[in-house]
Amino acid sequence: MKNKLFALSLGFLFFASACQNQARINAQTKDMKTDKIATTDKESITLAGGCFWCVEAIYQDVEGVYSTVSGYSGGSDIDANYKAVCSGMTGHAEVVQVTFNPNIIALEDILRIFWSTHDPTTLNRQGADVGPQYRSAIFYQDDRQKTIAEKSIKEVASTLWDDPIVTTLEPLLDFYPAEDYHQDYYTLVGSRNSYCTFVITPKVTKFRKEFADKLKKKN
Repeated sequence: MKNKLFALSLGFLFFASACQNQARINAQTKDMKTDKIATTDKESITLAGGCFWCVEAIYQDVEGVYSTVSGYSGGSDIDANYKAVCSGMTGHAEVVQVTFNPNIIALEDILRIFWSTHDPTTLNRQGADVGPQYRSAIFYQDDRQKTIAEKSIKEVASTLWDDPIVTTLEPLLDFYPAEDYHQDYYTLVGSRNSYCTFVITPKVTKFRKEFADKLKKKN
């Protein structure tokens, strides 16, 4: 956690100027993040796989994903913020709410990517990030999502990992969007801090190679 907080302080220095560049990049997908999308063309799943910067960076690259929002879920408090969640005392996990078009990418494939891009066998830990806020969890919205997640654990995750899967399946009771400076963090800050360079970039590189057929098409 100390490494992450140190990286955050460094990366924040570059955030303001990077926002101007990112505004142009986001312009093409702005309409995709509205409520005008038909219900049959939109589904959301909330995933916890360690640092939400990492999870967000992965799914932003996936074809069929409309939006990714970093936030907090699974706690007992009626509100959540970064400082409180980092204490490990609120019960919240760092999560990313992934909204996607199920006609383009199925939930089963969203979960296959999930299992392949974090370690679901380490309890309350991803690498050097330790605490319940970094637990592996799937926050499902209905019984259908729960059933698909249970099947995915048995048929996909268990074949990818030798050790027992410790990922929890939790009903989505709340979702608190994280502070603005956490959104699009890897895109905005990139290699300008050590956490991104040594933790996120290797994950993204591996993902892009392994799931080349799932990447968004470049214009």
